[in-house]
Amino acid sequence: MHRTEVVVTGLGAITPLGGDVKSTWDALLAGESGIRDAGLPGTVAGTMAADPAGALPPVRARRLDRAQQAALTAAAEAWADAGAPEVDPDRLASAIGTGIGGVRTLLKEDDALEAAGTARRVSPRTVPMLMPNAAAALISIEYGARAGSYTPVSACSSGAEALALGARLIRAGEADVVIAGGTEAAITPITVAGFAQARALSRHTAEPASASRPFAADRSGFVLSEGAAVVVLESAGHAAARRARVHAVLAGTGIAADAHDITAPAPDGAGQLAAMRKALAQAELDPARVGHINAHATGTPVGDAAEAHAVGELFGRATVTAPKASLGHLFGAAGAIEALVAVLSVEHGVVPPTRNLAAAGVDPGIALDVVTERRDVPQEAVLSNSFGFGGQNVSLVVTAA
Repeated sequence: MHRTEVVVTGLGAITPLGGDVKSTWDALLAGESGIRDAGLPGTVAGTMAADPAGALPPVRARRLDRAQQAALTAAAEAWADAGAPEVDPDRLASAIGTGIGGVRTLLKEDDALEAAGTARRVSPRTVPMLMPNAAAALISIEYGARAGSYTPVSACSSGAEALALGARLIRAGEADVVIAGGTEAAITPITVAGFAQARALSRHTAEPASASRPFAADRSGFVLSEGAAVVVLESAGHAAARRARVHAVLAGTGIAADAHDITAPAPDGAGQLAAMRKALAQAELDPARVGHINAHATGTPVGDAAEAHAVGELFGRATVTAPKASLGHLFGAAGAIEALVAVLSVEHGVVPPTRNLAAAGVDPGIALDVVTERRDVPQEAVLSNSFGFGGQNVSLVVTAA
């Protein structure tokens, strides 16, 4: 049976490392950090390097939550990069994942209600600004996407799941083009406090740039970040018909659940292994052909060890990189920005470095080849992992065009 090939024709991003794809990619390859003082006591975070509101008309920006502003900014870059494809609106869809949605709006308007004691001080835009599906809906409206507007909400794997969903829509014949990605802007006192009470955040806050330490022997938790990444997915036939430039192929996607615990990964890594195996099987790819793994690797003691075990079981001593050392954890947007990084790795033949390993070194219990300096080497395929609270596991395989 003929299988529709899904290609990536557009890339867009706004992250702690840069206000667009190029600045983010250049900073990542240079081993820079986007982690800085968050303005909250004892907290560091990856705030966006540019204000997403600046790319929008002032009146419109005020009517959007910060997460929605970021999604629209990234989508505009991706759409332009794809050459603003002409597509039947009924064959164009949007899929934008998020973990939390418009929490900043919710908190702001709740404060206004509490202070005034009357609903009159609450913005009439509150609901559309806080609802998680708003980013996907706004992009659908912006580009006239009538084939569907989807919002995966699966914690840290939301953005990756949106890309997997987009690929499924194209392979199922329901769309020719999908604007897919993830967005998050949830650096607030309550979210930081919640993660801190769960003992999930890094304790290495004295020097912000060294706070995120995936795979390090002294890692202590992740660093919360914000931003968005969006890609334009397209059937290979549709892209070829309009002579579009193709960055890479989204060759395989795998989704699996641990069915184990609401926060902790399954100790045996069964769900993570299943996701990776499904993605490789769909891509019809042997593990030996994968140049490197773009690890989920948030910097938590338990999470990194579990992923290293699962990767080792499937690939042996695999080459891996951990972008969160530079970017921090973009939560619902993490899977999308890291898939974008995987695309660029394949397109340019380079493995980005993992920073913050010089002091303590790689955990001796992690038997992987963790890349600490940029490696320029052809990449036939890259596998990108995203694993989230609730045992949500998504793996994506990107191959050369």
